[in-house]
Amino acid sequence: MKRIALIGLGMVARTYADAIRNSTKVSLDYVLARSSTSCASFLEQWPEFSARAADTVSEIASSDVDFVILATPPNARADIIDKLVKAGKPVLMEKPVERTLEKATALVTTCEDADIPLGIVLQHRARPAVKELRQILPSLGALKAVEVNVPWWRPQSYYQEPGRGSYSRDGGGVLISQAIHTLDLMLSLTGPVTEVIAMAATTDFHQMEAEDFVTAGLRFDNGAVGQLFATTASFPGRGETITLHCQQGSAHLDAGVLRIDRQDGSVESIGQASSSGAGADPMAFTSDWHRFVIEDFADALDKQRPPLVTGRDALGVHQLITALEQSAQSGSCTQLKEL
Repeated sequence: MKRIALIGLGMVARTYADAIRNSTKVSLDYVLARSSTSCASFLEQWPEFSARAADTVSEIASSDVDFVILATPPNARADIIDKLVKAGKPVLMEKPVERTLEKATALVTTCEDADIPLGIVLQHRARPAVKELRQILPSLGALKAVEVNVPWWRPQSYYQEPGRGSYSRDGGGVLISQAIHTLDLMLSLTGPVTEVIAMAATTDFHQMEAEDFVTAGLRFDNGAVGQLFATTASFPGRGETITLHCQQGSAHLDAGVLRIDRQDGSVESIGQASSSGAGADPMAFTSDWHRFVIEDFADALDKQRPPLVTGRDALGVHQLITALEQSAQSGSCTQLKEL
């Protein structure tokens, strides 16, 4: 069993706690937050853990934990990563990697140069229906067109937390904070995007610095075309969808349900409906996907293989988000270069 530490006890911490509690492969030894009050509250809420509150990152870095889950906001990670890397501690980190592609690349390079395993929690790849889709997709033939929709809702109260929806803390709005999961999953299924043209806006639903509404056209490396719609201004919020239109049929992934419509008229439905935090409660989703990612990371360390999503893997979605932002700002097409 791997011994782990959790740094960052914000909104997502309860999902990690539930995932760790339900795992037979990891145990929680330390927690660390910006305030001792947050640590005390967390440990009181989860009495089943034998974890203790650490006073500093250095205390965790010098401990005998096997790896660290880092769940702080993106702007608080660089110094923490430096300390953990110097101590040789593998890191499993909450998305996004950082606020910008440049900073994300630098962080990933820091870990790679020191040969420290870095995994990124992009848990939508862990959905059971996604595994089924990967097996079926080759039988559908060449990809022709893609539809991606993230019609989520967040009330203004969500953006009242200082820094949320800002470039300085989060790196942006709906793209990097919400749609990043669906865009990463899309790229893992379709391959890279080579060109985008986008429009972004902040609707009157929200007072925030960054965007809460994006629509875009995409062109893929294999010649397929696609459309993206992502927002947190679609009340009351619906599950995100990815539809892949291929030569021999279409695959429609709606949260946990996969529907295959083949050109020969046959239809197949796989999986079951599940919530992904599309509505007012951003944490209204199962912790099973997080548990899978955590256990996969533990197994990857044992077998000395890459985890489900490496830091380098996650740079692909960062590059796409950067291109979408640049296109929306310029009002013209943006080309993506090979990373």
